[in-house]
Amino acid sequence: MRLPHPLYRLYESRLAASLPADRLPRHIGVIVDGNRRWARSLGESTAHGHQAGADKIVDLLDWSEDVGVEVVTLWMLSTDNLSRASDELGPLLAIIEDLVGRLAQSRRWRLQAVGALDMLPEHTTRALLAAQEATADVEGVHVNVAVGYGGRREITDAVRAYLRAGAAAGTSLEELADQIDVEHIAEHLYTKGQPDPDLVIRTSGEQRLGGFLLWQSAHSEFYFCEAYWPDFRRVDFLRAMRSYAARERRLGR
Repeated sequence: MRLPHPLYRLYESRLAASLPADRLPRHIGVIVDGNRRWARSLGESTAHGHQAGADKIVDLLDWSEDVGVEVVTLWMLSTDNLSRASDELGPLLAIIEDLVGRLAQSRRWRLQAVGALDMLPEHTTRALLAAQEATADVEGVHVNVAVGYGGRREITDAVRAYLRAGAAAGTSLEELADQIDVEHIAEHLYTKGQPDPDLVIRTSGEQRLGGFLLWQSAHSEFYFCEAYWPDFRRVDFLRAMRSYAARERRLGR
């Protein structure tokens, strides 16, 4: 139950002011889950839920910018989701294409397509790459748009890219097998060169990663929120920041 409007705003402002700037995450990953269930709870179409979820993305990026987050990775469509019925997948892809176009047009954020683009329809791949190219010189928050993304697929692609690079350099398979290490894999991930996520947020009450950033999240903190993604509020975001700031990060040590 929400507090009356004036009290809610006061609580939100105090929560924001209490966040320690030196203990906030640089990179957050967000699993934007619950669009379909949110729509069903209102008696609306699945497409209505996906559109509401897409519209929420701009709010999230605003909030992230406000607290100094540098990188945001948004999981919008998994490789498993590509097997959904065409009457749901088609509208969802159109919504994603429209969203990345609008984000690129604003020129507030630097977009990067993250996922197995070869598994997507050609028009979706074109839209993602066009948005990436159009914002390559933008200095705002770096936004990874994970579409057609799966953690296992990413690691497989990274190993494949490493092997191909070695073969092109004339290195034998035996030598590559002897040489490969953690850094070689990291250098070929979709997010190569970026800091690993400090915090992963999942909405809708589900408490699992589902394959999101499997490699990169080895030392991440996790925050699970009951709200469906379209209902995710700034106060929910700030609570996630507060929870992260209060934790003692051991980073595997």
